Amino acid sequence: MNQIQEAAWKMASLSVYRGILERSVPEAFFRLLNASQANQPETFLTAWGNLIALLGQKNADTNFAQALTEPVLYDENAFSVAAASGKEVSSLIEAAALRDLKILTELSAITPQEILSGSAFPQAAELNLPCWENGQVIAQLQQEPQACLAQLKSFYAQNGCGRFARNRAFIWRNGMLSPVQHPDPILLKDLKGYELQRGMVLENTSSFVQGLPANNCLLYGDRGTGKSSTVKALLHEFPSLRLIEMPKAEIPHFPDLVEILAGLPMKFIVFIDDLSFSRQDDTYAALKAVLEGGLAARPENTLIYATSNRRHLLRETFSDREGDEIHRVDTIQESLSLADRFGLSVRFMLPDKAQYLDIVEKLAHQHGLSEHLPQLLIGAERFALERAGRSPRCAQQYVRLAESRIRQGKSIL
Repeated sequence: MNQIQEAAWKMASLSVYRGILERSVPEAFFRLLNASQANQPETFLTAWGNLIALLGQKNADTNFAQALTEPVLYDENAFSVAAASGKEVSSLIEAAALRDLKILTELSAITPQEILSGSAFPQAAELNLPCWENGQVIAQLQQEPQACLAQLKSFYAQNGCGRFARNRAFIWRNGMLSPVQHPDPILLKDLKGYELQRGMVLENTSSFVQGLPANNCLLYGDRGTGKSSTVKALLHEFPSLRLIEMPKAEIPHFPDLVEILAGLPMKFIVFIDDLSFSRQDDTYAALKAVLEGGLAARPENTLIYATSNRRHLLRETFSDREGDEIHRVDTIQESLSLADRFGLSVRFMLPDKAQYLDIVEKLAHQHGLSEHLPQLLIGAERFALERAGRSPRCAQQYVRLAESRIRQGKSIL
Protein backbone atom coordinates (compact mmCIF):
# COMPACT_ATOMS: atom_id res chain seq x y z
CA MET A 1 0.00 0.00 0.00
CA ASN A 2 1.54 3.29 -1.09
CA GLN A 3 1.16 6.70 0.59
CA ILE A 4 -1.73 7.85 -1.61
CA GLN A 5 -3.75 4.65 -1.12
CA GLU A 6 -3.23 4.98 2.63
CA ALA A 7 -4.38 8.62 2.48
CA ALA A 8 -7.56 7.61 0.62
CA TRP A 9 -8.34 4.96 3.23
CA LYS A 10 -7.74 7.36 6.11
CA MET A 11 -10.01 9.94 4.51
CA ALA A 12 -12.69 7.28 4.07
CA SER A 13 -12.41 6.45 7.77
CA LEU A 14 -13.31 9.92 9.03
CA SER A 15 -16.00 9.64 11.69
CA VAL A 16 -16.98 12.74 13.70
CA TYR A 17 -15.98 15.09 10.86
CA ARG A 18 -17.30 12.80 8.16
CA GLY A 19 -19.68 15.54 7.05
CA ILE A 20 -16.87 17.54 5.47
CA LEU A 21 -16.67 14.87 2.74
CA GLU A 22 -19.83 16.51 1.40
CA ARG A 23 -18.09 19.89 1.08
CA SER A 24 -16.80 20.71 -2.37
CA VAL A 25 -13.00 20.75 -1.94
CA PRO A 26 -12.70 17.74 0.44
CA GLU A 27 -15.09 15.75 -1.78
CA ALA A 28 -13.12 16.60 -4.92
CA PHE A 29 -9.83 15.71 -3.21
CA PHE A 30 -11.26 12.40 -1.97
CA ARG A 31 -12.38 11.55 -5.51
CA LEU A 32 -8.91 12.39 -6.80
CA LEU A 33 -7.20 10.13 -4.26
CA ASN A 34 -9.46 7.21 -5.19
CA ALA A 35 -9.16 7.87 -8.92
CA SER A 36 -5.38 7.92 -8.68
CA GLN A 37 -5.39 4.24 -7.63
CA ALA A 38 -7.70 3.04 -10.38
CA ASN A 39 -6.38 2.14 -13.79
CA GLN A 40 -8.74 4.59 -15.48
CA PRO A 41 -6.74 7.55 -16.82
CA GLU A 42 -9.77 9.58 -17.91
CA THR A 43 -11.39 9.31 -14.48
CA PHE A 44 -8.13 10.38 -12.82
CA LEU A 45 -7.60 13.33 -15.15
CA THR A 46 -11.24 14.43 -14.75
CA ALA A 47 -10.89 14.35 -10.97
CA TRP A 48 -7.68 16.37 -11.20
CA GLY A 49 -9.32 18.99 -13.40
CA ASN A 50 -12.37 19.25 -11.14
CA LEU A 51 -10.20 19.89 -8.07
CA ILE A 52 -8.15 22.56 -9.85
CA ALA A 53 -11.35 24.25 -11.08
CA LEU A 54 -12.81 24.31 -7.55
CA LEU A 55 -9.63 25.72 -6.04
CA GLY A 56 -9.63 28.42 -8.69
CA GLN A 57 -13.24 29.34 -7.96
CA LYS A 58 -12.44 29.68 -4.27
CA ASN A 59 -9.15 31.54 -4.83
CA ALA A 60 -7.50 28.67 -2.98
CA ASP A 61 -5.07 27.44 -5.63
CA THR A 62 -2.17 28.80 -3.53
CA ASN A 63 -3.59 27.57 -0.22
CA PHE A 64 -5.03 24.10 -0.69
CA ALA A 65 -4.50 23.20 2.98
CA GLN A 66 -6.79 25.97 4.17
CA ALA A 67 -9.51 25.05 1.66
CA LEU A 68 -9.36 21.42 2.80
CA THR A 69 -9.48 22.15 6.54
CA GLU A 70 -11.74 25.24 6.70
CA PRO A 71 -14.94 23.12 6.55
CA VAL A 72 -13.97 21.87 10.04
CA LEU A 73 -15.12 25.24 11.41
CA TYR A 74 -18.60 24.87 9.93
CA ASP A 75 -19.30 21.17 10.27
CA GLU A 76 -22.27 20.20 12.42
CA ASN A 77 -21.41 17.04 14.33
CA ALA A 78 -21.52 15.57 17.83
CA PHE A 79 -18.34 17.39 18.88
CA SER A 80 -19.17 20.83 17.45
CA VAL A 81 -22.79 20.80 18.71
CA ALA A 82 -21.72 19.83 22.23
CA ALA A 83 -18.96 22.45 22.28
CA ALA A 84 -21.31 25.15 20.96
CA SER A 85 -23.85 24.44 23.68
CA GLY A 86 -21.23 24.21 26.43
CA LYS A 87 -22.00 20.57 27.15
CA GLU A 88 -19.53 17.91 28.19
CA VAL A 89 -17.95 16.08 25.24
CA SER A 90 -17.61 12.33 25.75
CA SER A 91 -14.14 10.82 25.69
CA LEU A 92 -15.07 8.68 22.66
CA ILE A 93 -16.21 11.66 20.59
CA GLU A 94 -13.25 13.75 21.64
CA ALA A 95 -10.78 11.00 20.73
CA ALA A 96 -12.50 10.41 17.38
CA ALA A 97 -12.49 14.16 16.64
CA LEU A 98 -8.80 14.36 17.49
CA ARG A 99 -8.02 11.47 15.11
CA ASP A 100 -10.03 13.10 12.31
CA LEU A 101 -8.23 16.42 12.73
CA LYS A 102 -4.86 14.68 12.65
CA ILE A 103 -5.83 12.91 9.41
CA LEU A 104 -7.00 16.14 7.78
CA THR A 105 -3.77 17.87 8.73
CA GLU A 106 -1.77 15.04 7.17
CA LEU A 107 -3.89 15.08 4.01
CA SER A 108 -3.45 18.81 3.58
CA ALA A 109 0.32 18.32 3.28
CA ILE A 110 0.10 15.91 0.33
CA THR A 111 1.58 17.60 -2.74
CA PRO A 112 0.42 17.24 -6.36
CA GLN A 113 3.78 15.66 -7.19
CA GLU A 114 3.27 12.95 -4.56
CA ILE A 115 -0.15 12.11 -6.02
CA LEU A 116 1.30 11.90 -9.54
CA SER A 117 4.18 9.68 -8.48
CA GLY A 118 1.89 7.41 -6.45
CA SER A 119 -0.87 7.08 -9.04
CA ALA A 120 -1.67 4.11 -11.24
CA PHE A 121 -1.18 6.37 -14.26
CA PRO A 122 2.48 7.54 -14.17
CA GLN A 123 2.19 8.96 -17.70
CA ALA A 124 0.13 11.82 -16.19
CA ALA A 125 3.40 13.43 -15.08
CA GLU A 126 4.19 14.07 -18.76
CA LEU A 127 0.96 16.07 -19.34
CA ASN A 128 2.16 19.20 -17.55
CA LEU A 129 -0.96 19.24 -15.34
CA PRO A 130 -1.65 22.44 -13.35
CA CYS A 131 -0.62 22.07 -9.71
CA TRP A 132 -1.81 23.73 -6.53
CA GLU A 133 0.30 25.08 -3.70
CA ASN A 134 -0.33 23.54 -0.30
CA GLY A 135 -0.12 26.58 1.97
CA GLN A 136 -1.18 26.19 5.61
CA VAL A 137 -4.09 24.68 7.49
CA ILE A 138 -6.49 26.94 9.40
CA ALA A 139 -5.09 28.64 12.50
CA GLN A 140 -7.02 26.37 14.88
CA LEU A 141 -5.09 23.32 13.59
CA GLN A 142 -1.60 24.85 13.67
CA GLN A 143 -0.96 23.68 17.24
CA GLU A 144 -0.54 20.60 19.38
CA PRO A 145 -3.53 18.20 19.27
CA GLN A 146 -5.07 19.13 22.63
CA ALA A 147 -4.59 22.83 21.92
CA CYS A 148 -6.38 22.32 18.58
CA LEU A 149 -9.39 20.86 20.38
CA ALA A 150 -9.44 23.74 22.86
CA GLN A 151 -9.28 26.28 20.02
CA LEU A 152 -12.14 24.60 18.16
CA LYS A 153 -14.27 24.39 21.31
CA SER A 154 -13.76 28.11 21.81
CA PHE A 155 -14.68 28.83 18.18
CA TYR A 156 -17.89 26.77 18.36
CA ALA A 157 -18.89 28.32 21.68
CA GLN A 158 -18.51 31.81 20.23
CA ASN A 159 -19.81 31.29 16.69
CA GLY A 160 -22.12 28.30 16.84
CA CYS A 161 -21.77 25.36 14.50
CA GLY A 162 -22.85 24.07 11.12
CA ARG A 163 -24.69 26.38 8.76
CA PHE A 164 -25.40 28.75 11.64
CA ALA A 165 -21.67 29.39 12.05
CA ARG A 166 -21.19 30.05 8.34
CA ASN A 167 -24.29 32.26 7.94
CA ARG A 168 -26.28 34.49 10.27
CA ALA A 169 -29.34 35.29 8.14
CA PHE A 170 -31.77 32.78 6.62
CA ILE A 171 -35.10 32.54 4.82
CA TRP A 172 -37.57 29.78 5.71
CA ARG A 173 -39.38 28.68 2.58
CA ASN A 174 -40.93 25.39 1.43
CA GLY A 175 -39.82 23.66 4.60
CA MET A 176 -36.16 24.58 4.14
CA LEU A 177 -33.75 27.07 5.66
CA SER A 178 -31.88 28.88 2.89
CA PRO A 179 -28.91 31.05 3.88
CA VAL A 180 -28.86 34.72 2.91
CA GLN A 181 -25.37 35.22 1.56
CA HIS A 182 -25.54 39.00 1.55
CA PRO A 183 -27.85 40.26 4.34
CA ASP A 184 -28.95 43.90 4.43
CA PRO A 185 -25.94 45.87 5.77
CA ILE A 186 -28.14 48.46 7.53
CA LEU A 187 -26.87 49.50 10.98
CA LEU A 188 -28.81 51.05 13.85
CA LYS A 189 -26.57 54.12 13.67
CA ASP A 190 -27.73 54.62 10.07
CA LEU A 191 -31.35 54.98 11.24
CA LYS A 192 -32.18 58.47 12.41
CA GLY A 193 -34.94 59.44 14.83
CA TYR A 194 -37.23 57.08 16.79
CA GLU A 195 -34.58 56.61 19.50
CA LEU A 196 -37.22 55.72 22.09
CA GLN A 197 -38.83 53.04 19.92
CA ARG A 198 -35.53 51.50 18.87
CA GLY A 199 -34.33 51.62 22.45
CA MET A 200 -37.27 49.44 23.50
CA VAL A 201 -36.53 46.89 20.77
CA LEU A 202 -32.81 46.97 21.52
CA GLU A 203 -33.34 46.43 25.26
CA ASN A 204 -35.67 43.48 24.65
CA THR A 205 -33.21 41.90 22.20
CA SER A 206 -30.27 42.44 24.53
CA SER A 207 -32.12 40.63 27.32
CA PHE A 208 -32.90 37.77 24.96
CA VAL A 209 -29.29 37.39 23.81
CA GLN A 210 -28.10 37.37 27.44
CA GLY A 211 -30.51 34.56 28.28
CA LEU A 212 -32.82 36.83 30.30
CA PRO A 213 -36.63 36.94 29.96
CA ALA A 214 -37.71 38.66 26.74
CA ASN A 215 -40.92 39.09 24.73
CA ASN A 216 -42.09 38.55 21.20
CA CYS A 217 -42.19 41.97 19.56
CA LEU A 218 -44.63 43.73 17.23
CA LEU A 219 -43.39 46.86 15.46
CA TYR A 220 -46.40 48.62 13.96
CA GLY A 221 -47.26 51.98 12.49
CA ASP A 222 -46.93 54.12 9.40
CA ARG A 223 -45.10 53.13 6.25
CA GLY A 224 -41.49 54.14 5.72
CA THR A 225 -40.71 54.71 9.39
CA GLY A 226 -37.98 52.09 9.67
CA LYS A 227 -39.77 49.17 11.31
CA SER A 228 -38.25 46.47 9.11
CA SER A 229 -34.86 48.20 9.03
CA THR A 230 -34.80 48.21 12.83
CA VAL A 231 -35.21 44.43 12.96
CA LYS A 232 -32.64 43.79 10.22
CA ALA A 233 -30.11 46.09 11.93
CA LEU A 234 -30.25 43.93 15.07
CA LEU A 235 -28.31 41.26 13.18
CA HIS A 236 -25.24 43.52 13.11
CA GLU A 237 -25.73 44.74 16.67
CA PHE A 238 -25.55 41.27 18.26
CA PRO A 239 -22.94 38.92 16.71
CA SER A 240 -24.41 35.87 18.48
CA LEU A 241 -27.88 36.47 17.04
CA ARG A 242 -29.35 34.67 14.02
CA LEU A 243 -32.23 36.13 11.96
CA ILE A 244 -34.71 33.95 10.05
CA GLU A 245 -37.18 35.62 7.72
CA MET A 246 -40.48 33.76 7.48
CA PRO A 247 -43.09 34.73 4.85
CA LYS A 248 -46.61 34.93 6.23
CA ALA A 249 -47.72 31.96 4.14
CA GLU A 250 -45.17 29.77 5.96
CA ILE A 251 -46.53 30.46 9.47
CA PRO A 252 -48.53 27.19 9.64
CA HIS A 253 -45.20 25.36 9.22
CA PHE A 254 -43.59 27.07 12.22
CA PRO A 255 -43.54 23.76 14.21
CA ASP A 256 -41.27 22.31 11.50
CA LEU A 257 -38.84 25.18 12.04
CA VAL A 258 -39.03 24.65 15.80
CA GLU A 259 -37.80 21.08 15.36
CA ILE A 260 -34.63 22.45 13.73
CA LEU A 261 -33.98 25.27 16.18
CA ALA A 262 -35.03 23.84 19.54
CA GLY A 263 -31.86 21.91 20.33
CA LEU A 264 -29.39 24.51 19.08
CA PRO A 265 -27.33 26.76 21.36
CA MET A 266 -27.71 29.94 19.28
CA LYS A 267 -30.39 32.63 19.70
CA PHE A 268 -32.88 33.10 16.84
CA ILE A 269 -35.30 35.84 15.87
CA VAL A 270 -37.98 34.73 13.43
CA PHE A 271 -38.85 37.84 11.41
CA ILE A 272 -42.31 38.18 9.82
CA ASP A 273 -42.47 41.35 7.75
CA ASP A 274 -45.51 43.39 6.72
CA LEU A 275 -47.99 41.26 8.62
CA SER A 276 -51.76 41.64 8.25
CA PHE A 277 -54.71 39.28 7.92
CA SER A 278 -58.20 39.03 6.53
CA ARG A 279 -60.88 37.19 8.48
CA GLN A 280 -60.69 34.26 6.08
CA ASP A 281 -56.93 33.91 6.52
CA ASP A 282 -55.98 30.49 7.92
CA THR A 283 -52.57 31.76 9.02
CA TYR A 284 -54.23 34.04 11.60
CA ALA A 285 -55.11 31.17 13.93
CA ALA A 286 -51.77 29.50 13.21
CA LEU A 287 -49.82 32.53 14.41
CA LYS A 288 -51.96 32.80 17.54
CA ALA A 289 -51.05 29.23 18.39
CA VAL A 290 -47.39 29.90 17.70
CA LEU A 291 -47.28 32.95 19.98
CA GLU A 292 -49.20 31.38 22.85
CA GLY A 293 -51.42 28.43 23.40
CA GLY A 294 -50.24 25.95 20.79
CA LEU A 295 -49.21 22.42 21.70
CA ALA A 296 -45.86 22.91 19.95
CA ALA A 297 -44.26 25.49 22.24
CA ARG A 298 -41.91 28.17 20.99
CA PRO A 299 -38.42 27.20 22.18
CA GLU A 300 -36.58 29.40 24.68
CA ASN A 301 -33.90 30.25 22.13
CA THR A 302 -36.41 31.76 19.68
CA LEU A 303 -38.42 34.99 19.55
CA ILE A 304 -40.85 36.28 16.93
CA TYR A 305 -40.49 39.86 15.68
CA ALA A 306 -43.21 41.06 13.31
CA THR A 307 -43.84 44.35 11.53
CA SER A 308 -47.20 45.64 10.40
CA ASN A 309 -48.94 48.83 9.34
CA ARG A 310 -51.91 47.74 11.48
CA ARG A 311 -51.99 47.82 15.26
CA HIS A 312 -54.38 44.87 15.53
CA LEU A 313 -53.06 43.03 12.43
CA LEU A 314 -56.58 42.14 11.27
CA ARG A 315 -58.25 44.06 8.45
CA GLU A 316 -61.49 45.34 9.91
CA THR A 317 -64.45 47.22 8.45
CA PHE A 318 -67.39 49.03 10.06
CA SER A 319 -69.64 46.26 8.83
CA ASP A 320 -67.60 43.84 10.95
CA ARG A 321 -68.57 45.80 14.05
CA GLU A 322 -72.16 46.47 13.02
CA GLY A 323 -72.96 43.03 11.62
CA ASP A 324 -75.74 40.72 12.75
CA GLU A 325 -73.62 38.61 15.09
CA ILE A 326 -75.28 38.24 18.49
CA HIS A 327 -72.08 38.41 20.53
CA ARG A 328 -70.50 41.39 18.80
CA VAL A 329 -68.10 42.02 21.70
CA ASP A 330 -66.63 38.57 21.19
CA THR A 331 -65.92 39.44 17.57
CA ILE A 332 -64.07 42.58 18.61
CA GLN A 333 -62.10 40.68 21.24
CA GLU A 334 -61.11 38.13 18.62
CA SER A 335 -59.66 40.89 16.45
CA LEU A 336 -57.58 42.18 19.37
CA SER A 337 -56.37 38.83 20.68
CA LEU A 338 -53.50 38.28 18.24
CA ALA A 339 -51.76 41.63 18.79
CA ASP A 340 -52.11 41.15 22.55
CA ARG A 341 -50.00 38.00 22.35
CA PHE A 342 -46.95 40.04 21.47
CA GLY A 343 -45.45 40.96 24.82
CA LEU A 344 -43.89 44.12 23.38
CA SER A 345 -45.68 46.42 20.92
CA VAL A 346 -43.78 49.43 19.58
CA ARG A 347 -45.46 52.16 17.56
CA PHE A 348 -43.73 54.04 14.73
CA MET A 349 -45.61 57.17 13.58
CA LEU A 350 -44.87 59.47 10.65
CA PRO A 351 -42.74 62.44 11.75
CA ASP A 352 -43.99 66.02 11.75
CA LYS A 353 -42.11 68.65 9.75
CA ALA A 354 -39.57 69.43 12.50
CA GLN A 355 -38.81 65.75 13.10
CA TYR A 356 -38.53 65.08 9.38
CA LEU A 357 -36.05 67.91 8.83
CA ASP A 358 -34.09 66.77 11.88
CA ILE A 359 -33.71 63.35 10.25
CA VAL A 360 -32.55 65.02 7.02
CA GLU A 361 -30.00 67.07 8.98
CA LYS A 362 -28.59 64.00 10.74
CA LEU A 363 -28.33 62.13 7.44
CA ALA A 364 -26.59 65.13 5.85
CA HIS A 365 -23.96 65.15 8.60
CA GLN A 366 -23.46 61.39 8.25
CA HIS A 367 -22.92 61.69 4.49
CA GLY A 368 -20.55 64.64 4.79
CA LEU A 369 -22.98 67.16 3.30
CA SER A 370 -23.12 69.63 6.19
CA GLU A 371 -22.04 72.60 4.09
CA HIS A 372 -25.08 72.10 1.85
CA LEU A 373 -27.53 71.86 4.75
CA PRO A 374 -29.64 75.01 4.03
CA GLN A 375 -30.31 73.86 0.46
CA LEU A 376 -30.86 70.28 1.61
CA LEU A 377 -33.57 71.29 4.08
CA ILE A 378 -35.41 73.29 1.43
CA GLY A 379 -35.10 70.52 -1.13
CA ALA A 380 -36.11 67.82 1.35
CA GLU A 381 -39.39 69.55 2.20
CA ARG A 382 -40.15 70.03 -1.49
CA PHE A 383 -39.30 66.37 -2.16
CA ALA A 384 -41.65 65.23 0.63
CA LEU A 385 -44.53 67.36 -0.63
CA GLU A 386 -44.13 65.95 -4.13
CA ARG A 387 -44.30 62.44 -2.66
CA ALA A 388 -47.35 63.23 -0.53
CA GLY A 389 -45.81 62.66 2.87
CA ARG A 390 -42.80 62.94 5.17
CA SER A 391 -41.08 59.80 6.43
CA PRO A 392 -37.58 58.57 7.30
CA ARG A 393 -37.60 56.57 4.08
CA CYS A 394 -38.42 59.72 2.13
CA ALA A 395 -35.57 61.54 3.91
CA GLN A 396 -33.08 58.78 3.04
CA GLN A 397 -34.18 58.73 -0.59
CA TYR A 398 -33.81 62.50 -0.88
CA VAL A 399 -30.36 62.60 0.75
CA ARG A 400 -29.13 59.84 -1.58
CA LEU A 401 -30.46 61.77 -4.58
CA ALA A 402 -28.99 65.05 -3.34
CA GLU A 403 -25.60 63.48 -2.63
CA SER A 404 -25.47 62.04 -6.13
CA ARG A 405 -26.21 65.46 -7.65
CA ILE A 406 -23.69 67.22 -5.39
CA ARG A 407 -20.92 64.72 -6.26
CA GLN A 408 -21.64 65.40 -9.94
CA GLY A 409 -21.46 69.17 -9.42
CA LYS A 410 -25.17 69.67 -10.09
CA SER A 411 -27.64 71.90 -8.24
CA ILE A 412 -29.96 70.30 -5.69
CA LEU A 413 -32.61 73.04 -5.97
